Amino acid sequence: MASILSTDASESGGDDQDALEAAPLIDGESAAWVMSLVVHLAALAALAAASFAIPATQATYELALESLETIEPERLTEEFVSSDAASSEIGAMGVGGQDGALAAAPDFNEQSLIADHAELLADTADRVAVQLETEVLQGPEFSTSMPVQGAGSVGSTGAEGAIDRLTHEILTSLEQRPTMVVWLFDQSGSLKEERAKVIKRFHRIYEELGVIDAADNPAFRLLQDKPLLTAVVGFGSQPTMLTPEPTDRIEEIEAAVASIGDDKSGRENVFQAVGMVAEKFRAYRSAKNGKRHVMIVVFTDEAGDDIPLVDDTVRTCRKYAMPVYVVGRPAPFGRQTAYVKYIDPDPRFDQRPQWVPVSLGPESLMPELLKLRFAQQGEEEELLDSGFGPFALTRLCYETGGLYFASHPNRAVGRRISGDETNNLSAHISMFFEPDAMRRYQPDYMPVQEYARLLQSNRARQALVQAAEMSWTSPMENVQLRFPKRDEAELAQLLSLAQRSAAILQPKIDAICQVLLTGEPDREKLEEPRWRAGYDLAIGRALAVKTRTDGYNVMLAEAKQGKPFKDEKNNTWVMRSTDSYANTTLEKLGAKAKSYLKRVVEEHPDTPWAALAKRELATPLGWEWAEARTNLPPIDRGNDPRPPRPEPKPPQGPPRRDPPPL
Repeated sequence: MASILSTDASESGGDDQDALEAAPLIDGESAAWVMSLVVHLAALAALAAASFAIPATQATYELALESLETIEPERLTEEFVSSDAASSEIGAMGVGGQDGALAAAPDFNEQSLIADHAELLADTADRVAVQLETEVLQGPEFSTSMPVQGAGSVGSTGAEGAIDRLTHEILTSLEQRPTMVVWLFDQSGSLKEERAKVIKRFHRIYEELGVIDAADNPAFRLLQDKPLLTAVVGFGSQPTMLTPEPTDRIEEIEAAVASIGDDKSGRENVFQAVGMVAEKFRAYRSAKNGKRHVMIVVFTDEAGDDIPLVDDTVRTCRKYAMPVYVVGRPAPFGRQTAYVKYIDPDPRFDQRPQWVPVSLGPESLMPELLKLRFAQQGEEEELLDSGFGPFALTRLCYETGGLYFASHPNRAVGRRISGDETNNLSAHISMFFEPDAMRRYQPDYMPVQEYARLLQSNRARQALVQAAEMSWTSPMENVQLRFPKRDEAELAQLLSLAQRSAAILQPKIDAICQVLLTGEPDREKLEEPRWRAGYDLAIGRALAVKTRTDGYNVMLAEAKQGKPFKDEKNNTWVMRSTDSYANTTLEKLGAKAKSYLKRVVEEHPDTPWAALAKRELATPLGWEWAEARTNLPPIDRGNDPRPPRPEPKPPQGPPRRDPPPL
């Protein structure tokens, strides 16, 4: 059609109009397309009509519910029911009965105290284990008979009971993988009897662990295949290997422990020994040696003479993932020195006990307890159990995932222990406390730098430690309470000398009180029970001593003014405690001291803080004068014709010799 339209007009002439009119409007292809569209539309319409015309069928479903019969579990027979009473012959209680090995550690929560360590590579020389914070879910009830790694201190009545608990730790480790145990023994003379008891226990331990049977089993012929290896090390001023190589032969182990001799140096470098052991046996943690667990168990009876090495030792043991367990002694509450009872083993010498000072504390990094004498106490200071071991050793156990066993043969809760009851070669601790009550009062086991930041974060904490250091270096002296009168001049001289002693005491007490009062605004911000108890006891005791000291001076000044005796037969003025005060200022000061002390007793029952607060409250804070009679010998003017009396001779008896280094 395009060619027709493009024909030259000159050729088509006047026929163009007729051609256009004759051309059809729709050609054949277009007609076919239109017809197809009409047919498909008709088909769709027919299908739609059919869908409405055919009725739909609905299926019916029925649900049936049948009851499920529950099966009641069979009740356990009597032989499978556990007893609540602890055995006194085997297990954690050792030989101490039901008051033996009980946990004396912090509260338990869902967050593990110790970070899990990743497996170390074969070459561990300069590699640090990756620390992964792992949550360990605990049940709502905690069993005090189950040891918990990293939980601080555990109390026991003897080394035997602690070893039974350690047996459980070794079994738990063996269930996971082959294990190596390194036994470190303090070579001091005071531990000789305990080493003998341990030797008797060893055969039974390794028999329970199955080591004796495994030693002769052909399946464990090679050293790397043996499930449990043991090494024995002694230490004093230097560590000494007592087993040339790790062994699984019980006879070699027992012989090594029996060969330990006394170290005459008097030093116990325990942290040096632990660090040496960790470095020496680190290869046993590698894949080449079966990726063994390595456990370090230390027996000692002091805090250690190389405490500055604790940070390096902690880093080394954590680096190689080696938990440290220590069987040691309880630290005296807030004190560095305890006194060990020593009776000469040779009956040819004086058998009266001697009290030898040893370093066993304190339980905290810095002293957190004022060193103040109680009124009318005398020279002897009563030592209480802190509930924990010496700080450095317990921190080593805590940070490596081990345990500190605070072993004392005279552990008894609920009564006082006298010096006569204290066993030979044991420190005298007069009071022990319920472990359940002490768990909340765990010290802060951290390096010096972190501890310093902790103190800076709260003025009450800072004031407590500062005041404790002041009293620690300046022990308070007792004051005179009895003043016999020959004449007015001699009485005035005695009163003046007493005022001089009080004048020396008063500035120290005033300085301690001023330091503690600066922390009062931050006292309510203290959340930890240990810090609250420590601060309240400190400020309560300091204010109580200040009340007595100020009142003492007032009473002395009153007596110097002259006081007649009501009874002419009396010749002595005696100052005694009373609930009355010389003036209202002292009364207000005493009331504040009592309020702090009573709060300690109410909020922290069955703790050493409460025991000391009760003892402070037992003596009234005021003073009064009382009359008495004293037999005064006549003054020798040099005219007595009678010959002087001979000096009494001391009673004769066996010679007395000094105790050896303990």
